[in-house]
Amino acid sequence: MGYGYGVWGVRYGIWGVGYEIWGVECKIQALGYGVWEVRYGSGNWDVQLVLEPGLQLLSRKQRRLIRQNPGILHSVSAGLQSAVRECQWQFRNRRWNCPTSQGPNIFGKIVNRGCRETAFIFAITSAGVTHSVARSCSEGSIESCTCDYRRRGPGGPDWHWGGCSDNIDFGRLFGREFVDSSEKGRDLRFLMNLHNNEAGRMTVFSEMRQECKCHGMSGSCTVRTCWMRLPTFRAVGDVLKDRFDGASRVIYGNKGSNRASRVELHHLEPENPAHKPPSPQDLVYFEKSPNFCTSSGKMGTAGTAGRACNSSSPGLDGCELLCCGRGFRTRTQRVTERCNCTFHWCCHVSCLNCTNTQVLHECL
Repeated sequence: MGYGYGVWGVRYGIWGVGYEIWGVECKIQALGYGVWEVRYGSGNWDVQLVLEPGLQLLSRKQRRLIRQNPGILHSVSAGLQSAVRECQWQFRNRRWNCPTSQGPNIFGKIVNRGCRETAFIFAITSAGVTHSVARSCSEGSIESCTCDYRRRGPGGPDWHWGGCSDNIDFGRLFGREFVDSSEKGRDLRFLMNLHNNEAGRMTVFSEMRQECKCHGMSGSCTVRTCWMRLPTFRAVGDVLKDRFDGASRVIYGNKGSNRASRVELHHLEPENPAHKPPSPQDLVYFEKSPNFCTSSGKMGTAGTAGRACNSSSPGLDGCELLCCGRGFRTRTQRVTERCNCTFHWCCHVSCLNCTNTQVLHECL
């Protein structure tokens, strides 16, 4: 039985749950940003079928990249799952809290718009792939890449390059080749998506930090060995969230019809001519966000009814703003948790059960 693209007997275009393929139970589930997880029988063999909001099939180029880099599918999947978790953490107190669904795309219809939230989704998912692939290289999980060993020799008067640097260059290159290849056309949405994809990758790169290990008698640290380490993905999410708050609204620009510079003919310009052009690391958008207050199937918004809010906060998580002025209900619930835990040598932990009353506020 052959793999082909790595799918045991699965033909492209199967978007269901509970199919029987060659006598083996197959369950297909959306993970995030158009990536699908396939589970066979009682195993956990994950196979990603698409990587784009439009649910189009993997392109020939994407399938070739997967075949050329054994082991990279798991890394791509892990990166996208990290992106979903980080998106939900960053927006946990906003009207739009990065909701997911079981539909064709886990982020819903928001990915087909051109608002700030769309920009963040593309940036964080692109960053997730780059971050995960770069880390997997240094961990030896991908056959076609290793640590970045290009930094070698003296780096300063009391330190030198060594160790295993995370391979950010391979992560950025693969991310650009794989993720960006799903974008088609030359319109404003195409330019916006490519720009935000690259902004996510550049954020991972710019947040790389140097780590060192000391050498010397009795920890004297007379010499240090240093390498480059990826940031935590939370740090990447924090930076992209700041860029979301300061995102640039853009329009479609055209420099003319000179054939010699056709690649640069189409570009993004700030909607307000008085504003500076967006930098490569800025997030960009071209349409106003919905208010996200009410549920709308057409807009793909879930609304804020039933969301927990903070009655004492004047911020975005406060009941006044989060509930869009509709008011809120208050209820109490008793919660039993383990508390006053004690470790006994060796090896047992004993805890008490503590019951507390919690006051919850929910948007109407």
